Amino acid sequence: MLFKEIIGQQAVKDRLIRSIKEGRISHAQLFLGPEGSGSLALALAYAQYISCSNKQAEDSCDQCLSCVKYNKLVHPDLHFVYPVALSKTSRVSSDLANNWREFFLDNHYITLFGWFETLDAENKQAVIGVDESVDILRKLNLTTYESEYKIMIIWQAEKMNPEAANKLLKILEEPPENTLFLLVCENEDQLLRTIISRTQLIKIFKINDIELINALIERHSVSPEVAKNIAHIADGNYSAALTLIDETENAKLNLLTFQKLMRISFKFDAKGVMAWIDEIAAAGRERQKQFLNYALRIMRESLIINYANGSLVKLSTEEENFVKNFSPFIHINNIEGIVEELNKAYYHMERNANVKILFMDLAIKFNRLLNLQKPN
Repeated sequence: MLFKEIIGQQAVKDRLIRSIKEGRISHAQLFLGPEGSGSLALALAYAQYISCSNKQAEDSCDQCLSCVKYNKLVHPDLHFVYPVALSKTSRVSSDLANNWREFFLDNHYITLFGWFETLDAENKQAVIGVDESVDILRKLNLTTYESEYKIMIIWQAEKMNPEAANKLLKILEEPPENTLFLLVCENEDQLLRTIISRTQLIKIFKINDIELINALIERHSVSPEVAKNIAHIADGNYSAALTLIDETENAKLNLLTFQKLMRISFKFDAKGVMAWIDEIAAAGRERQKQFLNYALRIMRESLIINYANGSLVKLSTEEENFVKNFSPFIHINNIEGIVEELNKAYYHMERNANVKILFMDLAIKFNRLLNLQKPN
């Protein structure tokens, strides 16, 4: 992975390269950035530059033996940790190493939803379990093979369960010699504060619209007009932009699922609610969580249409057509309650709540909230 392959983030690239040249490589670093910003790609490019035997001024050489192995994710001193769906056959990341290589090499801007969809494990929780911490220690106690450092990249570090997080904390406090930990995280508030305090923070921001537009035009041959529209909706998330380009059935399904929920909740069609619950219960847990996030976005855009400048709205054409008619039902008397209920539903789903009970409760709450009168 080369720095030049990553969209934008020039200030972060410069900082990382400068730290290597000046010999200021912290043993534990936290790459904190939102989905689609390129945080994992940056961590890998950084690791490759550290290990490169013929470093260039602004990037790895891409030709030495180390770079060749990094490009195939087979370097013996590079290790990955990522969430898995715990089962009898997959307890730790190394159990899915081949799946991981194939998935990541296909697209460096990966998402947790995409990873679990690839594994056909959408009904299970994404977790980095306690067995992983034991495996990490085993790998890092090995001597280095070819590079000066053993490098451990932990993607979605916030998915560590409490036992795994506490064991990792002990490793960070007394790291093995010549070992680097690169934690990649999207949700800082889900990571132990004690782990955050023991890492050097690398803050990564959303990709700015101009850089995202240029990338879409150059990499995907879309017209400037289409690229501008996609960048506006994607809001700095390259992964979301790719989804919009492909116009996946998943994006359309989220809109149809949301429309149906709003209609049956407003009138509380009990038969319709039960049928809708059966449909969404058949989807995987990660897809259900994605839907809740989608619902939050549509509620936000609906409120913006009611009270702010319409140019701030980030919707596809189909979404915009629906929201224009739906937005009058979202106002200052109910938006706080709606957002609270969606966030609570997501929280409980993260903790393996019964899906049917959870969505029934949500439909009942929406019936009351959607029927609140808009202020004069």
